[in-house]
Amino acid sequence: MKRRPEDLVVFLGPSLPASEARRLVPCHVLPPARQGDVWRALSLRPRVIALVDGVFEAQPSVWHHELLAALEAGVAVFGGASMGALRAAELASHGMVGVGRIFEWYRDGVVEDDAEVALLHASEEHGYRPLTVPLVNVRHVAAKAREAKVLSMSQARALVRAAAGIFYQERTWKRVLASVRPAWPAATRGDWEGWWSRGVEDLKQLDALACLRAAAAFSGVPVRSVGPRHPVRLSPSSLVRRRRLVDGVSLVKGQAVPSTQVLAALQRVPDSTELAEAGLRRALLAGWARSLGLSPHEDEVRAAEAEWWRRHQVKPADQEAFLAECGLEAQGLRRLCEERALERLVLTYSSRLLPDGPSWQEALASEAQLQGRWAQAAREVGRTGRRSGEGRGAAAAQKRWPKSR
Repeated sequence: MKRRPEDLVVFLGPSLPASEARRLVPCHVLPPARQGDVWRALSLRPRVIALVDGVFEAQPSVWHHELLAALEAGVAVFGGASMGALRAAELASHGMVGVGRIFEWYRDGVVEDDAEVALLHASEEHGYRPLTVPLVNVRHVAAKAREAKVLSMSQARALVRAAAGIFYQERTWKRVLASVRPAWPAATRGDWEGWWSRGVEDLKQLDALACLRAAAAFSGVPVRSVGPRHPVRLSPSSLVRRRRLVDGVSLVKGQAVPSTQVLAALQRVPDSTELAEAGLRRALLAGWARSLGLSPHEDEVRAAEAEWWRRHQVKPADQEAFLAECGLEAQGLRRLCEERALERLVLTYSSRLLPDGPSWQEALASEAQLQGRWAQAAREVGRTGRRSGEGRGAAAAQKRWPKSR
């Protein structure tokens, strides 16, 4: 199978330069994830998403629901290093794969505060260059210094305490060391200088690299083996559905078209009310069916899906592109077809589900009367009858009334 960079979508910022990520693995790098970015990224049809960095505070953070939506769509989601480690620890039971030491710390309760991974960084134009040091990096360096016998246990703990006492936007190594070094003996200061000058590890960067490697390795797995490890939720909450409609995109010939613009165009078409009512009718019937404990057989859902493809006359080779134009992924289409199958199930057995309910013929007649098509059919039947009746009537008159002069 031919690989595309979009097969692996990476949300990356201060934890690792984008150029380093592209050098390491073929991937499509996006800025630190905001709320809705994962939904929008699904339009790229990735096989794997690696969430490393994400925004917080002034901007809404990446939402758990959109990561779950990616998993439900059959996209493998990896997380590590920063926001990715946080979300992976929270969603590990739902199938998100956590990678790295920082993820393990959050998963195991070694650290709990989200601010442990926070840092101040430069803008996108300057490559998201870190300007301060995150607390997880200080913890890692303190542990390494303890292993190297540069610091004692108490000195390593004091180093972490000093860093934790400084607001993340002001936490630099210079400020951290200035608060602890005066208390160190001369021998410790000398050992530290020699050890520090050889360079210290950046734990967030190490974990970001591990996350990318794991995600890239997984992207080589055949598509059929990639999928959610837990039952798919066929009915996302209204909050999730509406938010996704706002944040979603359709992909038309490689260009992303915002769902909000498509919806605005549809609201201007003459039959927009009929379209909306059809959607509401299907949802109502499907909801009623579920409340009755009904569920469609797998074959009925597949039949509804096959009917949808036949109706749109899409060749198998073009199906993926058509789904992208529709703003759908395979799981989204399945949800709609499940509703369609439930709607059909209710309609098929309506006479049993409603006390003294209408027969199929009654339903046909009432809807035709409501739409005026009954009168149209009646006029057509009348014209046909008159045409056939006129011929028979003339012949009968000739027999009853012979011609005379």
